[in-house]
Amino acid sequence: MPQPKSLKNLVQELSKLPGIGPRTATRYAFHLLRKSDEEVELLAEAIHNLKRETKICKNCFNVSENDLCEFCLNPKRDRSIICIVEEAINIPVIENTKKFSGLYHVLGGTIKPHEGAGPEKLNIEQMIERIKKSEVKEIIIATNPNIEGETTAMYLVKRLKEFNLKITHLARGLSTGSDLEYADEMTVSHALEERKEFK
Repeated sequence: MPQPKSLKNLVQELSKLPGIGPRTATRYAFHLLRKSDEEVELLAEAIHNLKRETKICKNCFNVSENDLCEFCLNPKRDRSIICIVEEAINIPVIENTKKFSGLYHVLGGTIKPHEGAGPEKLNIEQMIERIKKSEVKEIIIATNPNIEGETTAMYLVKRLKEFNLKITHLARGLSTGSDLEYADEMTVSHALEERKEFK
């Protein structure tokens, strides 16, 4: 059936979000139509503020409200250990386990040769500089257990060999091909506790 242009535009924009197809986007759009003007305005303001008030941490590339994120600013965090993750969305999963008290470094993706995404596209050089300037003793590589994650992990191990560091990865309680952001806390907690050293 013919739809108003504003509705079509919203469905089109919602469909661009990960995991949302045209049917789900259409349901969301009609749901918003039933909401009060005030509720819709609150949602629009929250989306607008997300870009206006969110920064990227200059140290670890996590999302933040300030130049440095809460982890980098926290003096109680263990600065001798850094956990490397693909995206900032992976950090809450690890934090929820309450088994990690170190710092983080967000790569901003993975190496994907078939898509032309090489290591130069990631925050790897910045990570190397952090290590040179700090007293890091252990690096935990917490990339996803899929082809891209493993490829990135192996590249990182090669780059880090020049430093006298303990380099570990999460134990394989995580099923191959899965994403860290969807893993439950118990699985991630076990993977952290049973992490293995790269040989």
